[in-house]
Amino acid sequence: MAGQNLTGFARIYAAFFHSMRGFKATWRHEEAFRLEVYLFVIGSPLGLWLGITGVEKALLVGSLILVMIVELLNTGIEIVVDRISFERHELSGRAKDVGSAAVLSSLLLAGLVWVLILAPRFALQHNI
Repeated sequence: MAGQNLTGFARIYAAFFHSMRGFKATWRHEEAFRLEVYLFVIGSPLGLWLGITGVEKALLVGSLILVMIVELLNTGIEIVVDRISFERHELSGRAKDVGSAAVLSSLLLAGLVWVLILAPRFALQHNI
């Protein structure tokens, strides 16, 4: 593969641009990723504002970043499966289903983090 002989700063520089191409391709081809980026753009400032401690802020924002990371990995799985064959195969379907389950799990985790951090605060404010 091209660029394998790079070392030091040149390798980091090249890796950065490979990553940017990955973000760009995922943005262009994956609607779910675009929606998760929108969620991050709205949720991150909200999480930084609503979180009281540094840990709360990190958990609120970090859980949203985790969703995007898992979506990127899921997209990579889907691309590899499709590269191998568009033919229906039980293992290909299972691989895609498992990737989708990972994304759902990360979304549920993000929701749980937000509820566990914010619900008690709002319950106390409203005497619930």
